[in-house]
Amino acid sequence: MRIYTRSGDKGKTSLIYGQRVAKNDLRVEAYGTCDEANSMIGLALSFLDKEDWDGKEAFLERMHRVQTILFHVGAELATPNGKKVTWELKKEHIQELEDQIDEWDKDLEALTQFILPSGNSTSSALHTARTITRRAERTAVGLGDELTNPLVVSYINRLSDYLFVAARYVNQCLGGEEIPLKADI
Repeated sequence: MRIYTRSGDKGKTSLIYGQRVAKNDLRVEAYGTCDEANSMIGLALSFLDKEDWDGKEAFLERMHRVQTILFHVGAELATPNGKKVTWELKKEHIQELEDQIDEWDKDLEALTQFILPSGNSTSSALHTARTITRRAERTAVGLGDELTNPLVVSYINRLSDYLFVAARYVNQCLGGEEIPLKADI
C-alpha cells in the first residue's frame, strides 16, 4: 500500500465513509488535534526508555490504552453524522480515567497553588500533551450538534485532567521537581 494518494493535493480530505471536506474543516481540526496529542503522549513515553521504577510497566500499559482509545476518539470525530462508527466511546472509558486519576492523586502531594509545567522530560511532554488535548476539546466543542457521540467532549476533557495527574505522578516517581507558580514577578 502506498502512503501517498495525491487525493489531498487540492486541500480536501476524506472523512470515514468517503465524504470529502476541506482540510481546515473543524472536524478535521478536531481529529487532527487528537492525533497531535497522541503523538505527544508517544514522545513523552519514549523518554522513559532509560528510566526504571516500580510501576513503570503498569504506567506504560495504561498510557498505551489511553493512546488506543484516543485514536478511536479521532475516528469518531472523523465519522459524519448519521453514520455508524466501528468502535464507540462509552461512559466506562471516562470512568477508567477518573479511577486512575484518583489512584495516582492519593499518592501525590496536595496542590495548594498552581505549578508550572516542569520536571523531567516525560512530565514536561505530558503537560504539553495536556495542553494539546485542551485544544482538541475546544475544537470538538465547536462541532456542537455535528458530534456523533456527545461523550467525546467529556472524554477529551477528562483526558486533559488525566494527563495533568500523570505528569505529576511520573515526575514524582522519577524524582523531578514541581515548580510552583510565583505570584510576585
